[in-house]
Amino acid sequence: MSTDPSTEPDTPDQPDAPLPKRRVLLLAVIAPLVLALDLVTKIIAVDKLEGREPVELFGGLLYLPLIRNTGAAFGLAEGWTVILALIASSVVVFILWIARRLRSVGWAIGLGLVLGGATGNLVDRIFRAPGPLRGGVVDFISVLDPWGNFFPVFNLADSAICVGGGVIVLMALLQRDYDGTRVEKKPSPESEKKA
Repeated sequence: MSTDPSTEPDTPDQPDAPLPKRRVLLLAVIAPLVLALDLVTKIIAVDKLEGREPVELFGGLLYLPLIRNTGAAFGLAEGWTVILALIASSVVVFILWIARRLRSVGWAIGLGLVLGGATGNLVDRIFRAPGPLRGGVVDFISVLDPWGNFFPVFNLADSAICVGGGVIVLMALLQRDYDGTRVEKKPSPESEKKA
């Protein structure tokens, strides 16, 4: 068990328990699955939507336009493709580095979604025209408007990054750390004096 009073283990400390391997396995299943789904949907979108007007679905609830986004998720930071590719590469490397100490199911899910989504968009930036680190990310899902005037046009990778980020924020709010510890707030010196 941890001797640090500010943390409390999520599960009993069992040296022979394969908890990190199970959590890493969960991340290792989620990330490639997200990447594969993202790549397949982008290939289909380019094949079926290139040169067409947006396809309307569900009475205008969703539209399928084809947009090449050289900015960040939801069209932010337009034209920063090289910088965004380097940031995405750093995120991927950081998640792979942190995975060796991963003991939380929630963090494994969140990081797996972010890793798969970041890798999916990074693949576009590296391999799509006009060239390496300058490629436009394929976006093809629009809500309530065919050209993203209600909400920016996005793809499955963007959705995975946002959902994964939400899971990570939830874990932080629940004071659960990626290594399976529970972070407890230490009482401030002022509150100790008052008590």
